[in-house]
Amino acid sequence: MTCVAIAGAGAGGMAAAVDLTLRGHEVRMWNRSRATLEPLREAKKIVYEGALDDGAIEIAGMDHDLAHTLAGADIVVVSLPALAHEQVAGALAELGCSLPVVLNPGHTGGALHWRNVFARTGTAPPPIAELSTLTYVARKQTPSSVTISGVAGKVHAACLPGDGYALESARALWPSATPAQDVLATGLANVNMILHPPGAVLAAAWVEATQGDFLFYVDAMTPGVVRTIERLDAERLEVARAFGHVLPSLIEEMAAVGTVDPSDAEAGDAGAAIAKGQANSRIRAPNSLGHRYYKEDFGYGLVPLLALARIAGVEVTAAAALLRVAEAATGEELGAQGLTANRLGIENLDVDALVALVRGHG
Repeated sequence: MTCVAIAGAGAGGMAAAVDLTLRGHEVRMWNRSRATLEPLREAKKIVYEGALDDGAIEIAGMDHDLAHTLAGADIVVVSLPALAHEQVAGALAELGCSLPVVLNPGHTGGALHWRNVFARTGTAPPPIAELSTLTYVARKQTPSSVTISGVAGKVHAACLPGDGYALESARALWPSATPAQDVLATGLANVNMILHPPGAVLAAAWVEATQGDFLFYVDAMTPGVVRTIERLDAERLEVARAFGHVLPSLIEEMAAVGTVDPSDAEAGDAGAAIAKGQANSRIRAPNSLGHRYYKEDFGYGLVPLLALARIAGVEVTAAAALLRVAEAATGEELGAQGLTANRLGIENLDVDALVALVRGHG
């Protein structure tokens, strides 16, 4: 049995807590917001339904005190939006955390970002591994209940050189985690940075007019949106090739994860395949332009993609255009606020130097 400290009490953290508890691990939960954690503490359980059956579990510990949560833990699992990573990484650096850390998910550039946060504090980073996508499709239905509509069949996992213990720890918790060559491969396999931005931008008026009263993965997957997704995906794959990676297409990736049926993926109609995917089919659209599909998937998805593309010398016109339109629509400087090359600690690197950093040779 492993004692797992989970940072994050949103849908992802709750799904991980349910799954790991059901599989015999001791789980402790921490969250930045008291308002998020308090209903769970009062209920003293998490109610769940869906892919892991229906039921309720008790959690070994729930605390607002991060140091107390970490005491006696074997591993830290971070299941939080990318926007929260800097704050949590800084808090762990202040505590001198040396426990292996698994970013589930790592979003795009997660491990590099965490490495840079620790470097800026002058603290040696712990072993850090990242997963390419969250291992669950989950949504909170009430403050103390979660619907888990899917469990990933396969995700990519990687770590920075010397952090193999974190990667081994991640794979021990999630057998679906398949080792990738480096964290560039996992970051560029981030499904959400390709799947969400086109629909979020092109359906922005619909989002504001209805407060998200439509099904994002069904109603928003119009032919024009799907063509934009495919164009953006082609740019992602070209950036990956510049770093020596041949990655699956978005639809192939979603089929491997389990959010698209493999037979639908093989049929060649990306829009129909996405719309028919059972795990995502009932998920509603963002309720405003302040939703994480805008703040996270642009600032912490497309922005680091653009940073990697600049280093690789690859033109990514669709990604750049989507970001500019999203900034105009939201009125926010998503590019400047997002995960830039400077925040990743890679602003002065070329392809060879970045590959050397993530693989430990050059």
